[in-house]
Amino acid sequence: MAKRDYYDILGVPKNASDEDIKKAYRKLAMKHHPDRNQGDEAKKAEEKFKEAKEAYEMLSDAHKRAAYDQFGHAGVDPNMGMGRGGPGPEGFGGFAEAFGDIFGDLFGGGRGRGPGGQQVYRGGDLSYAMEIALEEAAFGKDTQIRVPTWENCDTCKGSGAKPGTSAKTCGTCNGSGTVHLRQGFFSIQQTCPHCRGSGKVIPEPCPSCHGAGKLKKQKTLEVKIPAGINEGMRIRSAGNGEPGTNGGPPGDLYIEIRVKQHEIFERDGDDLHCTVPVGLTTAALGGGIDVPVLGGSRAEIELPEGTQHGKTFRLRGKGIKGLRSSYPGDLYCHVTVETPVKLTEHQKKLMRELDESFRKAGERHSPNAKSWTDRVKDLFK
Repeated sequence: MAKRDYYDILGVPKNASDEDIKKAYRKLAMKHHPDRNQGDEAKKAEEKFKEAKEAYEMLSDAHKRAAYDQFGHAGVDPNMGMGRGGPGPEGFGGFAEAFGDIFGDLFGGGRGRGPGGQQVYRGGDLSYAMEIALEEAAFGKDTQIRVPTWENCDTCKGSGAKPGTSAKTCGTCNGSGTVHLRQGFFSIQQTCPHCRGSGKVIPEPCPSCHGAGKLKKQKTLEVKIPAGINEGMRIRSAGNGEPGTNGGPPGDLYIEIRVKQHEIFERDGDDLHCTVPVGLTTAALGGGIDVPVLGGSRAEIELPEGTQHGKTFRLRGKGIKGLRSSYPGDLYCHVTVETPVKLTEHQKKLMRELDESFRKAGERHSPNAKSWTDRVKDLFK
């Protein structure tokens, strides 16, 4: 089956920015994550999750994206030899890979040499989206997550060969995992296309793992959410990514934090904001009111007489202490004055009498209204 276009998979245009690609992937990953889909939809969701992950891995890498834009899927298919440099063994791709091997060995890159001269590759990193409450982000949390892992196949004991048979040395590379190609004055070393760098071929694959030697399962990880973590931050779990190849080290697992929308508070860095509804009478006469504080406690605000709609009160130290902060932020309480509704006839009569007394007093009780009226008159002069 032909592969779908990576841009179509993520639902972004070809000129999409890196941030747009990242946002699109996060949305799809959360929607199709295996932990969020059960029953008949689980298998279909897992396929879509893998498809989105592959698309993101290609388009988030500038070199791979450039190769894909120019050559399509062939440009990022390691079996086609196109990669970063160019098509086929005669292009610059093989030349770049040869130097990549040298630099990788010197500086500990993603690949190296294993026993018998085989190429070993570090496993890919995995991403896991975790949604937590604002309280958990503020005060921290110890939790567990279930993530995919690979374990040795019980049928073949990890060999990948059918019981009673064994893997054989690759005849193309004689077990080295690499082949050499002449390119002008240079001798280019590339991964063996027959055994894919393992140095061995399996004539009769294991029926359980189909020659992989490993089976995908689920494992439970303990995760500590640090106090003060914020939306978009990541927690690294070393060694819990995809397994390496030919004995290479595993990748890492990155847990991306998503903070649920809170019913009362809105976070802005280390500060918190909330809206406090106040009755008309309380706003006019003043007095103490209780406001909530994140974590379940309360604080008191003293309203002065004549508190206006939109007035903001600041409570120092009642916000969140961020990961890199020495002190907690503040809580900002924004007052909204509520207009009475569903009045009885008696209440309406009292309101009219009160309004009449305000009118007789002139601008004394409504200085803002007088100022606004004057500005309107000036506008139409």
